Amino acid sequence: LASLIRGGALPVKLTTVQASTVGPTLGANSLDQSIFAGVIGVAAVLVFMLVFYRGLGIIADLALLVFVMLDLVVMSLMNVTLTLPGIAGMILTIGMAVDANVIIFERIKEESRNMGQSLSSSVNAGFKNAMRSIVDSNVTTLIAGFVLFFMGTGSAQGFALTLVVGIILSMFTAVVVTRQLIKLFLNTNLIQNPKFYGI
Repeated sequence: LASLIRGGALPVKLTTVQASTVGPTLGANSLDQSIFAGVIGVAAVLVFMLVFYRGLGIIADLALLVFVMLDLVVMSLMNVTLTLPGIAGMILTIGMAVDANVIIFERIKEESRNMGQSLSSSVNAGFKNAMRSIVDSNVTTLIAGFVLFFMGTGSAQGFALTLVVGIILSMFTAVVVTRQLIKLFLNTNLIQNPKFYGI
């Protein structure tokens, strides 16, 4: 091929008039926009939880920040190269982490209103009743994530990996971190008014 190219060359000296470097601007712009969208999404979720769940919303926001940090740490330890689908998977799991908290909080409010139990009893009953729904929804998504990872290729695998890791961590933060934070708030006896917890 090189010989063919040289074969048709004319004995003319070339002079550089202008040179420009073209970088991967499209990819960089898409990455920046995805990260910006993720930040906006997380901020909107934090505000939503504060407005609708008050004190429980504060706890949910703290648990969500723990989830985001754990997710980033695990991705770093696994040396995962984030692609756009991978970032989308991470943002999706943030929504799923909050979804588990919403289910728990609604069960707590339901127990408090219907049974007239103490705040501590309502929390315990709420977590117990919410577990089945949380496990069912997360297990079905995990199955889809594993199928995508083992049967998909390229970007689908990246999405599936961040999705599976995120779901596992979101279940941990919803069930363990959120519960411990609520108990910590209750045990301090600083705020015992049910209205603070949106009940």
